[in-house]
Amino acid sequence: MLTAEMSEDQIFAELLNRHGSHTPAVELKIKAPTVKEILRLKQERNAVILGHNYMEPVVYDVADYQGDSLELSRRAAQTTADMIVFCGVKFMAETAKVLNPDKTVLVPSQKAGCSLAAGITAQDVRDLREQFPDVPVVTYINTYADVKAESDVCCTSGNATKVVEWTMSQFGTEKVIFLPDEYLAGNVARETGRRIIYPTKRMSPNPQPGLDYQMIGWHARCEVHEKFTVHDIHRVREEYAKTGEEVLIFAHPECSPEVIAESDYSASTSIMIAEVKKHPHAAILLLTECSMGDNIIASNPDANIIRMCSIRCPHMNTITVENTRDALLNVQYQVDVPEDIRIRAALAVQRMIAIG
Repeated sequence: MLTAEMSEDQIFAELLNRHGSHTPAVELKIKAPTVKEILRLKQERNAVILGHNYMEPVVYDVADYQGDSLELSRRAAQTTADMIVFCGVKFMAETAKVLNPDKTVLVPSQKAGCSLAAGITAQDVRDLREQFPDVPVVTYINTYADVKAESDVCCTSGNATKVVEWTMSQFGTEKVIFLPDEYLAGNVARETGRRIIYPTKRMSPNPQPGLDYQMIGWHARCEVHEKFTVHDIHRVREEYAKTGEEVLIFAHPECSPEVIAESDYSASTSIMIAEVKKHPHAAILLLTECSMGDNIIASNPDANIIRMCSIRCPHMNTITVENTRDALLNVQYQVDVPEDIRIRAALAVQRMIAIG
């Protein structure tokens, strides 16, 4: 564990121990002074750093808490720090601000957007409500605050099915609007045996008389997870079949339903990490953002993670130790949410946290 009391040489030694197998020593040596400065600034600012599982390894190391969106939302709701530095994309930092209106929330990079979050607007949600009156809206955490404000409850990839079941029970309905991830919605529908439709803006609430559907989805995808294919899985299985070595495929629920069907396990990033620990002797292919594999290896040096992945989130990749340091040093890139939007979004997020 990195602490402010450590010298630069000690920090370098710790980084080398954790990442030396897959990161050049000279790169870690260059980063050590910046890490030292971050640790000092955290104390001076009474700041907490939240690091998503997709952060590059050294940024991940300086975070006080690491996890997926649900875990970091919980941490944001509980923190007593004066300042939150969210090493993740902007919608995550917005969620932290929604839960902590009186705290300073920073995101290290202004370029940390999200293709999925950009795939739906608050007006889209209002239009869907008009098309499908009295149908509650479940919104994935990977959305901006104004979209959350138009929703009844949020979810993450780790609790999406549970949230859909809760919403249908709580609102006394057999239908739910699930936004915006097309693949996650399809995977929840598949898991729960529900029929899903993907309406257009001109579609009537019941496009065909007697059409059976329980979920209403939306056409938006994660630009990382949509790139994984069934061919990727078949290729790895064929290679490992030659050696007789066990291989397991773990896929994120934002992958296509076809990929999920061919995988051995599908879960949120935090649950994936826990599952890796249960299979210490298996070769594991992670179909998710590549940096997570590096972070798993750092914490589980004996894990056999197949190094096939070359897919990085271009938005997560804009977060570096240097701009994390700069955010703390200059108190820059503050995230604000208008109060009327924040209040409504907070209800949806707090329901998600309560459901667990």
